[in-house]
Amino acid sequence: MNWYQLSAEETEQQLHVSHKTGLTYDQVLSYQNTFGKNIVEQKEKVSNWFIFIKQFQDFMVLILLGATLIAGLLGEFIDATAILVIVLINGFIGFFQEFRAENSLEKLRELSAPTTYVLREGHWERVPSAEIVVGDIIRLTRGDRISADVRIIKSHGLETEESALTGESIPITKETSPIQTDDLDPQDQTNMAFMGTVVSRGSGIGIVVQTGMNTMMGKIATLMTTTEQKTTPLENRLIHLGKILIVIVLALTAMIVAIGVIQGNPLYHMFLAGISLAVAAIPEGLPAIVTVALSLGVQRMIKRKSIVRKLSAVETLGCATIICSDKTGTITENEMTVKQIFLNDEIIHVSGDGYQLDGHFYQNEEEVTSSYPNLASMLTYGMICNHANIVIQKGKYKIDGDPTDGALLVAARKFGLKEKIREQYTIIKEIPFDAHRKRMSMIVEDENKLRFLIVKGAPDVLLSKCRYVRTKKGQKELTDQTYYERAVEQMARRSLRTIAIAIKPILKSSSLIDSELENDLTLLGIYGMIDPPRKEVKQAIANCKKAGIQTVMITGDHVDTAQAIATEIELLPKHGEVISGTELNNLSTAELKERVDNIYVYARVTPEHKLKIVKALQEKGHVVAMTGDGVNDAPAIKASDIGISMGLTGTDVTKEASSLILMDDNFSTIEAAIREGRNIYENIRKFIRYLLASNVGEILVMLLAILFAYPLPLVPVQILWVNLVTDGLPAIALGVDKPEGNVMKRSPRDPQESVFARGLGMKILSRGFFIGVVSLIGFIIAYDGDQSNLTYARTIAFTTLVIAQLIHVFDCRSETSIFMRNPFENLYLVLSVISSLLLMLVVIYWSKLQPIFHTTPLQMKDWFLIIVLSLIPTIVFNMRRSPQ
Repeated sequence: MNWYQLSAEETEQQLHVSHKTGLTYDQVLSYQNTFGKNIVEQKEKVSNWFIFIKQFQDFMVLILLGATLIAGLLGEFIDATAILVIVLINGFIGFFQEFRAENSLEKLRELSAPTTYVLREGHWERVPSAEIVVGDIIRLTRGDRISADVRIIKSHGLETEESALTGESIPITKETSPIQTDDLDPQDQTNMAFMGTVVSRGSGIGIVVQTGMNTMMGKIATLMTTTEQKTTPLENRLIHLGKILIVIVLALTAMIVAIGVIQGNPLYHMFLAGISLAVAAIPEGLPAIVTVALSLGVQRMIKRKSIVRKLSAVETLGCATIICSDKTGTITENEMTVKQIFLNDEIIHVSGDGYQLDGHFYQNEEEVTSSYPNLASMLTYGMICNHANIVIQKGKYKIDGDPTDGALLVAARKFGLKEKIREQYTIIKEIPFDAHRKRMSMIVEDENKLRFLIVKGAPDVLLSKCRYVRTKKGQKELTDQTYYERAVEQMARRSLRTIAIAIKPILKSSSLIDSELENDLTLLGIYGMIDPPRKEVKQAIANCKKAGIQTVMITGDHVDTAQAIATEIELLPKHGEVISGTELNNLSTAELKERVDNIYVYARVTPEHKLKIVKALQEKGHVVAMTGDGVNDAPAIKASDIGISMGLTGTDVTKEASSLILMDDNFSTIEAAIREGRNIYENIRKFIRYLLASNVGEILVMLLAILFAYPLPLVPVQILWVNLVTDGLPAIALGVDKPEGNVMKRSPRDPQESVFARGLGMKILSRGFFIGVVSLIGFIIAYDGDQSNLTYARTIAFTTLVIAQLIHVFDCRSETSIFMRNPFENLYLVLSVISSLLLMLVVIYWSKLQPIFHTTPLQMKDWFLIIVLSLIPTIVFNMRRSPQ
């Protein structure tokens, strides 16, 4: 039922209740038994143990656990322990990420008010909000968090702050009259108040019409429970990579075991060879190194004021094709600011944005001083007829009170007026703002005991009540009202919110009856204000456009305001479309999908609209980044490829549902995060290239040795040492490599792109082939020279493999040639290579480790052979490519 279309009397009749007495206790008990408690329900919570076990269901992890078991049964306890440690570390990381993601709906429940004043059997009493039922009469006063969806039946200047639902911080004035419009969006239902929103001004009485999961908040909770979170492109790529490696492992293991048995080798040795190949093929350190690289990227992003909640989603920004951004507080300052004043039949421009007190007044590009007629008076009256205050929070000026009042207060402070001026006036009477009156009046008395009335409100209302207007030459009769109406229209075309201010002297003997006060007023002027765009947003949007990323504005604000802001920041191209929530209602998802690429601004939208937009974009093949701060944004944020919440103004629900939190609520921070995300993915490709080329070399040296009937050149513990220690440190250092210069001039990569795309697969195979061949050559030379000393030959193969890989790591920094990057740009990489070399020397020359790692000390001639062989892959590889 559309409760907003019913009158207060009709609502009472439908719910069998009177606003004078409320429900009876029998009715309350009956309704509670029928409809249950007034709570936002949670989906059944998954046990922590189940979440932990689920981390080990991946096929690649099961293969590693199988290899661990076999290695343990064969007595290879070092290999088994190393593999098990890596698997457990990654299991715990996945567990903690998923555990935190389960908290979103619990935060929704916290938005419910703990207690509420309810009228039952003629008596007001405070009851737990969970016990509220449909039909209850509840009392609303300033500061209350509303406990259910209610139809307002009495309003005394009642305003509610609904940013948790709509994303807009401007308080909504509530009225009691029915609204006959069909299919009205919640933000336009001005005679309704909703669960989780807050009373910001005035008081009122309402009838509860929806509770629990039937409320707007409950519907959002339903959307969240039914919305599936998408896997990120990186997760998809690593899953794909794992499947490829598993196929390789199984095929090679079966082939080698079969060949070895056919050649007459013992089955035990061939099983050992199979495990060695499995260890060589699967980069056990890859998941850990990916996690470390992402964690290091997270630390860099924190310095750029971005907090990452889900590691695997970091690089998703790098392939984002669409940013769906909220307007208020992200693109704009979320600080209402006076930009124009119409006074003395002239337009005065006001500089400075937001609540900072720096700014100047200009008329025809000349600065206006205190001698300019009537300006100081107008600003003073705007400050007096005002309940807002300027406060300092964390070194910044903030407004405590209504944003519109705050804008007038800041404008007065910019002109040099002090708030203590208000102490010189005594308030005699106040008529609060009302949705029908569209104005607020205040009678004040100054230090000289002179009284006067100050009225501020909608210009169309005040102009009809003004008889005079103040000009430079003094007060004159207002004869041409249309002149001032045109001034208001000009401001409105710039999407400025307008508010007029007028005064009237009051004698002490005058009547103070409301209807007799607000007549024969003297118009002072008209304020024009707007929530201004952030200064850096325009350039950030331009940078995103160069990077092939479209920015879309999704807001609960009016169409004209949204369009004006989008045009000002050059978000809206010449032929771009602007669409309202009402129009969205009439479009199917298929129809929206056809138009979605050309729509840049969505205005007056609901949570369902946002979810619909995200899904249409995703069906069109886009990778969607969605920003938001209110509870209304949470379902769309969860459904998007990467959800971005606001750190300053965002609700806990939105933060828990998101992958990325902006510490400064600034759109330009998203652009910086995209840059970082692209670089992180490129760095991941670098160390995948490095690790897999190294592992291909390890596989080939083992495979070719068996095919040529040689002993195994490497034992499993040596392979693990190379994979987890020697390869690990340089791979981590590649994760902090600086981006190449064109990172934000390339189009977003295709989310379906394989991790081996752009020639990476061939680079891995070709370099791995050379690394494996030269390592085998070293082994053969040493073994054929002295077949009695297998440990010596294995040490040569092991050392050649390590040195060749450490040289190769510098080649991985560039897509073209090793000579394109200065190796000392990444000091971490240089230090990691030196550390790996030192660790290798410890394994070779420390006698206590030699039996464990099957090594023996090398002579100078051995090192000469190793270095020559290790340089061959780099020389051959770079001779084929010319630097660009």
